[in-house]
Amino acid sequence: MLDFLSNPFDTTQTPHSGYHWDHSSRRFFEGWYYRVTLPDEDQSFAFMYSIEDPIGGKPHSGGAAQVLGPNDEYLCRTFPEVKNFWAKPDVLALGHWGQSNIDIQPCYLEPEEFELHVQQGYQATATLNQGIISDPSTGQYCRWQYEIQPVYGWGNHRSIQQSTAGWLSFLQIFEPGWQILMAHGLASGWIDWNGRRYEFTNAPAYGEKNWGGAFPQKWFWVNCNSFSEIPDLALTAGGGRRGVLWWMESVAMIGIHYQGKFYEFVPWNSQVSWNIQPWGKWQMRARNSHYEVELTGITDLPGTPLRAPTENGLLFCCRDTLQGQLHIELREKKHNHQEIILKADSSACGLEIGGGPWNDAWQSH
Repeated sequence: MLDFLSNPFDTTQTPHSGYHWDHSSRRFFEGWYYRVTLPDEDQSFAFMYSIEDPIGGKPHSGGAAQVLGPNDEYLCRTFPEVKNFWAKPDVLALGHWGQSNIDIQPCYLEPEEFELHVQQGYQATATLNQGIISDPSTGQYCRWQYEIQPVYGWGNHRSIQQSTAGWLSFLQIFEPGWQILMAHGLASGWIDWNGRRYEFTNAPAYGEKNWGGAFPQKWFWVNCNSFSEIPDLALTAGGGRRGVLWWMESVAMIGIHYQGKFYEFVPWNSQVSWNIQPWGKWQMRARNSHYEVELTGITDLPGTPLRAPTENGLLFCCRDTLQGQLHIELREKKHNHQEIILKADSSACGLEIGGGPWNDAWQSH
């Protein structure tokens, strides 16, 4: 039924692919993010799934599906019944049913069965993303079904994949946890956005997740894997203020996959600096003993407010666009000079700020 379940040691599967809830009553959330970029349409779709306090009976218990669609338009549907959420602890597989006409415990269904029986909800794995949600007050809706062929997880091609936050992410020291599940993949299928049907083959796809019992105070994010001149390039970068045991720290990272190689700039192997405006401009720079990278993301679009799990439940606390402009340059240090490995530009960059306060630019010190 689920082909990828037969090979849990597939090297494209990253650590933390499975569901993290330990069935305790402590405050807990987990969120998943799937993105597909349609270069021919100059549009992107992002699908965001979340579950909070899955033990049930808590003030913030429940789930949601959000879609950021064409021209940064937005759709959201909440699923209050946590018992209709399911997820696998050992592989990437999850779903939530809002309305269905089948009297079984929610679980993975073959795509044809899902379409037949689920009127509101979604299911997602490493190789499939499918769902349907609508807003009863406006009649707006989104239906989607596409298959995914993973290309890059988080690490060198055909090597064991890495934790985005390093080996410490296996301990409950850093919260929330963050894992890029698939830095780059190829998506084929369709998305129906309010009657406009988008069909695509081998479109750039991306996936990540976060989880934990604590929430970041402030963060930023830059993501792009659609470059017209360089199809084999994927970038994810971000930073935030997060809890580490009893103190807060500000950290940031840049990860690049290019021609089968993973270039990782993280606090334990590089110097990472940033200058992020309250909205409109994201600048990051990182260097280690071998490489140096600079990136700039800009937008003159207003962005779209999105909901995210917080201490006080699912609230509008971040702003996104999927149509940002990006320039990136990666250089290798030689004996007495630097050699450019790649220079690339895109107009399909995901840009986000979250939390706060964002009264002034946030610069690393």
